[in-house]
Amino acid sequence: MDFDQLITFLEVAKQGSFSRAGEKVFRSQSAVSAQIRQLEQEYGDRLLDRSGKTVKLTPAGQVLFDYAERLKLLREESLIAVADHSSTPRGTLRVGANEATCLYVLPEVFAEYCRRYPPVQINIYRNFSYKVTEKLENGAIEVGFLTLPIQSPSLEIQTIFRDKLVLMVSPKNPLAKQKSAAVRDIVKHPLLLPKTGHTRRLLDKLFRPHRDELQVRMELPSIGMIKSFVAADLGVSIISALFARDEVAAGRVKLVELEDVELFRELGLAYRRDRTLSCASTAFIEVLRQLTTANKIHAPIRA
Repeated sequence: MDFDQLITFLEVAKQGSFSRAGEKVFRSQSAVSAQIRQLEQEYGDRLLDRSGKTVKLTPAGQVLFDYAERLKLLREESLIAVADHSSTPRGTLRVGANEATCLYVLPEVFAEYCRRYPPVQINIYRNFSYKVTEKLENGAIEVGFLTLPIQSPSLEIQTIFRDKLVLMVSPKNPLAKQKSAAVRDIVKHPLLLPKTGHTRRLLDKLFRPHRDELQVRMELPSIGMIKSFVAADLGVSIISALFARDEVAAGRVKLVELEDVELFRELGLAYRRDRTLSCASTAFIEVLRQLTTANKIHAPIRA
């Protein structure tokens, strides 16, 4: 059995297609089919059912899939373990974070890390915090950034910073002239809200007493869209001050303090309690802590 055959098998099962799997593993569809045939011959059983354009695991295939996933993880762990015999970090750094953290927090950290340790390849898993938590717990990634609070007995979680949530408005909006705004005044304006996530849950709670007055104009899937639409004066929103720094500097939006409430977004660094971190991950955490201590990350912990 060739390890590449297992990787191809995993991709076919995940993609449900020989052609899409071929694109992932950089092989032709015929080469993928040949690898699957060889695996089936070796195991003496059909592993995949082909029905038209759809490919599904057979019962035997499901058994092999679980083992193949574990073998893939073990291979990755072995590569990390061997790389750690070197005093210089190398191999692959696997980090998980949500989109906002990738865009607004990590660029400076990755830039410094790559400057110090150019041999290390960085693999970023971008998803919601609960998905990043799952990847940390099952060992698919070593280091994660989570929007707090998160409960996970298997993870060591350390708060690295928190940023205040503020009102974001167009310079044309009447609230832009104020230093602060009360919730009762904010709800008089059309609101642009994130569809999901920690901030959305905070806002639902904040606006609950005013639900009869709410004018939710849009529920948007990304912070970038919210910022663009606020700048176009389509409504107001509440956002982490960090996320809007470029738009504020360009004069496209104004940030106004919340008058009668303080809301914060906290970000935590997380990794497994029961696993020894790779040299690459240990070095990354050290770079992060150094930048945080030196206030070179845009949102250090504030009182």
